[in-house]
This record gives sequence, C-alpha cells and structure tokens, in this order.
Amino acid sequence: LVGGDPGIGKSTLLLQVLESLARKGLKVLYITGEESARQIKLRGKRVGASSRDLLVMVEIALENILKQIKATSPETVVIDSIQTIYSSALSSAPGSVGQVREAAERLIVEAKKSGIPIFLIGHVTKDGSIAGPKVLEHMVDTVLYLEGDRHHCFRILRGVKNRFGSTNEIGIFEMRNHGLTEVTNPAAVFLTRRSRQDVPGSAITAGLEGTRPMLVEIQALVSPAAYGVPRRMTAGVEHNRVALIVAVLEKRVGLNFAQHDIYVNAVGGAKVDEPAADLAIALALASSLKDVAVDARLVCAGEIGLTGELRPVTGAEKRVNEAFKLGFTQFMLSGQSPAAVLNKTGVSAADTLAGALELALML
Repeated sequence: LVGGDPGIGKSTLLLQVLESLARKGLKVLYITGEESARQIKLRGKRVGASSRDLLVMVEIALENILKQIKATSPETVVIDSIQTIYSSALSSAPGSVGQVREAAERLIVEAKKSGIPIFLIGHVTKDGSIAGPKVLEHMVDTVLYLEGDRHHCFRILRGVKNRFGSTNEIGIFEMRNHGLTEVTNPAAVFLTRRSRQDVPGSAITAGLEGTRPMLVEIQALVSPAAYGVPRRMTAGVEHNRVALIVAVLEKRVGLNFAQHDIYVNAVGGAKVDEPAADLAIALALASSLKDVAVDARLVCAGEIGLTGELRPVTGAEKRVNEAFKLGFTQFMLSGQSPAAVLNKTGVSAADTLAGALELALML
C-alpha cells in the first residue's frame, strides 16, 4: 500500500518501477481508475516508459480487474487507486469503507494465491493517514508513504510497516521533468544551496531518517513585534517544540522573546520531527535575537530538557562522521554522549543549553 498527498508522485514512481521491470523482460500491468489511457500514455512518454511488456488497463470494476490479472498473468500489478475500485457485490459507492475493504481483501487473496505482487495506491486524508478503513493497513504486507512538499523537488519514501524487512530505511528521490530520480548524496540534499558564509539565524542539525544521516539547515528570524501581539510561525518543525525551546531559552538562559515575532523554517521542504534538532533550533533563535552568527562549519545535535540540560542523541557517531564527510569541521553534542565520539577531533560538548550557547555564540 503506497500513500501520499495528491500530486506528490505516487503514480509516477510506480509507473517508473513497472517500466524498470518491463525492460528486464517481465510482463507488468498498470490498472488505473483515475486517468484515461491517453493521460497514462502522456506520463509514460515523459518518464520514458515505452516497453511493450508494460500493459495498461483503464478499469474500476473489481471483477473485470481480477479477470484481467488471471488472463495476462503479469509479474507485478499496480492498482491506481484502491479508492476508485468497486465491486458489484456491494451497493455502496466506490471509496466507501465497505468497497475499499472488499476490493483490498479480494486483491490480497489473488496476490497470495497467484504469487503476484500487487501495489495499491491509496489516497490520504487531511491529517496524512490513508483514506478508508484502518484495517486496510493491517491487511497488506507493506505500507509506504511518499512524503515531501509539492513545491520542492525532493521526495522521501518511508516504510511504516514491512513484513519483509526493516522499516528503518528510506528512499530519497528528486522530482525532475522526466520523473523521479535517485538522490546519490542524500545527507546533503537539503544543503545544496546553503551559503558557507556566517549568517545570523542559521544552524545545521544532523538528523537520522531511518538509518540515514540527514543534514538540515534550520533558519530562524526573530524581529520586534510591530503590531503588539507577537507572532509564532513554523514550517517543517513542530510548532509546540519551538514554543518549548523558546520557554527554556527565556527561563534557563535569560533571553527575552516576549516582544518579538518568531519564524522558524526547515530549509528545502524538510520535515524535522526528532528531538535531536532542538539544539539547532535554539542556536538559530538565539543567533537571530542577538544578531550573532553561528559558525557555518558547525553542525549540532542534542535534545533540550525543560531544566535546560542537553541530552545525548542516538546514532551520535553516525551523525558526526557524516557531517565531517561533507566538509564540516565542528560538531556540538551533549557532554553525556559516548566518549569515543567526544574524543574525535572537532567535537565539542556542553552539558546545558547555556553552555552550548556560550560555546557557539559566546553568549
């Protein structure tokens, strides 16, 4: 089951997967209930899908789909999308809970019986979960989400359930004119356009996406509130997390944000949701408030506690090694991190947020 926002690239990705298999001489079947054959042909032309073994069928009737799968015996099938398929055995409309469950159940039975892998493309709701009954995710073997901002070119394919392997792995792609392409250097994907000059309000964090280190630039802008009530806006980082960090900076470090607007952004459409980014957010906020730049060669990772302590993060050595490999020369961590990491050249440590700000900004 592959889910994702509209226009994120689910259909494009799976069409490219089928084309790749077809070029190896495997017969594959793409079944769509959302687009016409002409529309599929236009997309296929754009992504270079022209193999004769890539079969396309426009159909929403479940019984006809199952009949076609048995007749052609393809090596792989893609259904785009499960919410458009209906069974004549039920009177409800396509996309209803009953229809989605019935279609998925019968397709899964066919997949198990014939040994044919079937990809189901699924719509998502406003909160990002797969539309339809929750049991749908329990029925399938694997659930994948294609994430990203439609206004940026990078996409992350993330596994949230996998009966065949680990979910601690992701795929990173870039959307181009000819479709999705592999990103060869994923750790630096959100740093490509970053200036190496020292600029106030910017800090780099080393996150972990599954098992992959990812370096992301956090930018903050702190400016005097012009209209009385200060504004707090975030993009790519959790709003409540930023509010917590601002409160700790005020209470434990003595910085005053009361009469300031605060804007925090994860550059490049990245979504940062792990506590390891706390330190970078705090450094960016303090840097912008005091108009003192963080060294452009510094990367940091650390969770901030409510008492102002700096906590260690998992995978510290992997984060540090990736940062140094990409040309950064300094890395700041919690003083409670493993000794093997703290003893590396260029690694600095602090036990508290106040200590980290003193090291990075001389505050």
